[in-house]
Amino acid sequence: MNASQSAIAALTQRLKSQFPEGAVITDPARLDAYDCDGLLVHRVRPAVVVLAQDAEQVQQTVAACADMRVPFVARGSGTGLSGGALPHADGVLVVMSGFREIREVSAPDQRAVVDPGVINLSVTQASSPQGYYFAPDPSSQQICSIGGNVAENSGGAHCLKYGFTSNHVLAAEVVLPDGSAVTLGQRAPDAPGYDLLGAFVGSEGTLGVATEVTVRLLRTPETVQTFLAGFESTDAAGAATSAIIAAGIVPAAIEMMDALAIEAAEAAVACNYPRGAGAVLVVELDGPTAEVETESAQAQRLCREAGAFEIRLAADAEERAAIWRGRKSAFAAVGRISPDYIVQDGVIPRTKLSQVLHQMGELAETKGVRVANVFHAGDGNLHPLVLFDGAVPGQEARAEEVSGAILDLCLEHGGSITGEHGVGFDKAKHMPKMFTEIDLDTMQRVRCAFDPAGISNPGKIYPTPRLCGEVPRKHTADEPDRFAGRAEVF
Repeated sequence: MNASQSAIAALTQRLKSQFPEGAVITDPARLDAYDCDGLLVHRVRPAVVVLAQDAEQVQQTVAACADMRVPFVARGSGTGLSGGALPHADGVLVVMSGFREIREVSAPDQRAVVDPGVINLSVTQASSPQGYYFAPDPSSQQICSIGGNVAENSGGAHCLKYGFTSNHVLAAEVVLPDGSAVTLGQRAPDAPGYDLLGAFVGSEGTLGVATEVTVRLLRTPETVQTFLAGFESTDAAGAATSAIIAAGIVPAAIEMMDALAIEAAEAAVACNYPRGAGAVLVVELDGPTAEVETESAQAQRLCREAGAFEIRLAADAEERAAIWRGRKSAFAAVGRISPDYIVQDGVIPRTKLSQVLHQMGELAETKGVRVANVFHAGDGNLHPLVLFDGAVPGQEARAEEVSGAILDLCLEHGGSITGEHGVGFDKAKHMPKMFTEIDLDTMQRVRCAFDPAGISNPGKIYPTPRLCGEVPRKHTADEPDRFAGRAEVF
């Protein structure tokens, strides 16, 4: 038994003595159920799974890991698409999905206090009777959890107008990697001092584990208008998007789907989008009735001027849901037209949409794969779906090559390697393309302030783990971890 196995064995014995029966899982067959998150191409069986039910159990687990220098990874609903919750083979997976009480909804304060395992959509459902809702709405909002949203700084269709999760979190109770519990942020806005909450949101589980989150609620808008516009091409749809924004209109959402994404949605949910469309836009405006009616009419006019051959304005909530059904189902729907696919996530300046979409098409044709596009056009947040058949030799490798090359395109045009899915395990290798060595070192120093032992979700965000506490210097061969490939000095 090596040192890691000895530590895991001792840790397991300690946790089983502290937790109710069944809460600590070591059976290999049951561990396999947790070997990946929503990104299925990377799988690692964790050494131990702990089903946490409250903050005290999270703290007990993390404290035990800290004492024995065992890595841990927190996981909510497991819907992440960048491998952010990929387990560690010699570590503990802390599952938070059973930890889902909505502790408070306060209309006067426009606040809600929730457990990290609470489902995103549940916050809106709990607050809507009082006339409020929670704005960040990932496409997976029916199943993704608030803790995961905080870890990945998740977005969604309506983040064009309302911002990402970081704009809607006021405070978080956090278990730090040494097992201590702290409060970051506060119920009131603008706390003095360093913005540690800002550092925590989007840190992908590398700075600790949230055990309670205070979120901001927004007043339910007086009116919502949604319309669907059909275009012959993505160029025309992109031109309409730019025209709407340039006119000073900020819709709650502008979503685009290309012909292949439409084909998939039709096959899955028969959404009845405009026949023959090369692209569709779903445009939604919300706010005071008079303002929405004026801006909606203006946006529809701009779509027609850009080439829209059909526009459908939803007359009621049922028609609005019908318009959204195709868009919301698009990711899963792609499974109807391809046995396998990779969901990519990158950002470009909105003005580069047409150029980048053309380049992606050329790239896909060259490599012999197909790419379907469904994305947040308003803020340039792309979600290309690279289709392939894993049963065809070499096709998966070509799809992965195209997927990575799409991120290179995003960077080439001044964008980012991720918009809302996080870096996780999957994109860590791309970080040096976007940041300098000094940038990465600076980020690592922040991480080391929270987690000097490097046990909180190691192997994510950064290309390789690095050693904390080091100062820049000339390195020698006397660094066994570095030269064994276990860590990198910075």
